[in-house]
Amino acid sequence: MNILVTGSNGQLGSELRIVAKNSCDRYLFTDAVELQGAETVILDITDAEAVRAIVREHDIHAVINCAAYTDVERAEDDIERCRLINGYAPGILGAAMAETGGLLVHISTDYVFGADPYNVPCREDQEGTPAGVYGLTKLEGEKAVLASGCDSIIIRTSWLYSEFGRNFVKTMLSLTASRPVLDVVFDQAGTPTYAYDLASVIYGIMEGRSYRGRTGIYHYSNEGVCSWYDFAKMIAEYSGQTGCDIRPCHSSEFPTRAVRPAYSVLDKTRIKETFGISVPYWTDSLKICLGNLKKKI
Repeated sequence: MNILVTGSNGQLGSELRIVAKNSCDRYLFTDAVELQGAETVILDITDAEAVRAIVREHDIHAVINCAAYTDVERAEDDIERCRLINGYAPGILGAAMAETGGLLVHISTDYVFGADPYNVPCREDQEGTPAGVYGLTKLEGEKAVLASGCDSIIIRTSWLYSEFGRNFVKTMLSLTASRPVLDVVFDQAGTPTYAYDLASVIYGIMEGRSYRGRTGIYHYSNEGVCSWYDFAKMIAEYSGQTGCDIRPCHSSEFPTRAVRPAYSVLDKTRIKETFGISVPYWTDSLKICLGNLKKKI
């Protein structure tokens, strides 16, 4: 099977490059820009004709869409481009797969929730209530995929981190190493997700062809619940950077353009039962990622 990956130079795409190395399937890794050391086919997923052309040329049977506009703050002012990438482009990919009878695996976010208050894990059938432009456009992208008529698996994930790109883990490693005191919000709760774990789940679904007859929306994050403050504390502790005094603070002390969900924990029951997967606890995966980052130093 020929599988096209979009956004392959980002966190999740980079992990997919690793887990799919020994696959019998042929993976075509694409992105809007090149990355040194990573073989990349340039593709603009907002260009419908370009997408159709590459699907035809490489006889693509499935697309894994890891591409997204993820700058939550900037999205509040850059609405048009954010909507183009997050809301419009997924429909283009879906239409291309609908034309060929292929599958689209589309990655979405916990930020499709958040405007309404709640304190129980979000289910797949729960109505989306995005609080900002990023979440709104990601929800629009989900709807565009479903409207395209293609076979699709939409996976919502949360608080993604990895050894690649910019993320909360790498930011905290830098800040706790350079500052004596650091304030981190404690009134936003969710679940960190190690991109390698999510990539492994996607790879397993594709490799085993277990998606057949099991399309729809799923949630995936690591197990457990924490605040950004808890997350930062564990990053510092596990990395041995304990010289920084990390203090809990309220979100109101750091006003931002974008409103973040106060609680966006995802219920993973459906994906675990449907595909028979076991999900690692978030601290266990964090330790692995930090170990891999340490090896790179």
